[in-house]
Amino acid sequence: MKNSILLLFTLGLIIGCNTAKPVSSNNNLTEQDLLKPTSDTVTITNDELEYEIIIIEPGFNAWLMSMARPEGYYSKSFLENRNYLYVTEWNQRVLQPQRYNPNLYELQIDYSPNIDYGYEVNYKLYNYFIYFQLTYKQRLGPFVPRI
Repeated sequence: MKNSILLLFTLGLIIGCNTAKPVSSNNNLTEQDLLKPTSDTVTITNDELEYEIIIIEPGFNAWLMSMARPEGYYSKSFLENRNYLYVTEWNQRVLQPQRYNPNLYELQIDYSPNIDYGYEVNYKLYNYFIYFQLTYKQRLGPFVPRI
């Protein structure tokens, strides 16, 4: 049943319209803001490039605001390189449900190293991979996941 709840994870890049609302910056949050209940859905948009990621994962939003390194900590090229490695491994695991838990690796991620998704999309995707690895005790690459 626990895995069923965790199945609510949906992650994808959607090429679409400019109908997405911009995400506000979390840099000016107060302690009271962190204690307020927040949605388990994180939407990451890049209006200029028309890309969007929707992450539905219990606890990720709170973890992102409280535990993750702040935006600007990592370089864009670092995030792009790590995301490419993580996405490649993730997609291989999705294609092997007999070997890897299909409740964890449900959907493939469409991520191309030839497309500039912008800093925010790469930042939040990278942090989702770190959160996922730490929460579910998985390892998606040669690097030890850490904050």
